Amino acid sequence: MVREEQNFRVELLVGLLVLIIAMYVKVTNTELAILTMVIGLVLCLEIVNSVAELISDAIRPKLDHYAKTIKDVVASGVLLAAITAAIVGLIIFSKYL
Repeated sequence: MVREEQNFRVELLVGLLVLIIAMYVKVTNTELAILTMVIGLVLCLEIVNSVAELISDAIRPKLDHYAKTIKDVVASGVLLAAITAAIVGLIIFSKYL
């Protein structure tokens, strides 16, 4: 994933930066656990998105009309998880910054 998927690399870098900042501002262990979980959720969904894209590309000649829908639905899941993670981050960091 790190070698092949640019979005995964960006999300991983942002996640690591968030965790570094969290440790710097000394968030609680519970807050750190929550941040780690939402970062992990985004990364896991990005992996699922990549798998869905590979499968969709493999079936594309036969089921082209489904392939685009599959990609869009899974990508929207990643977007929703990323937005949720950003909101959780804002909630947690608001009292520290």
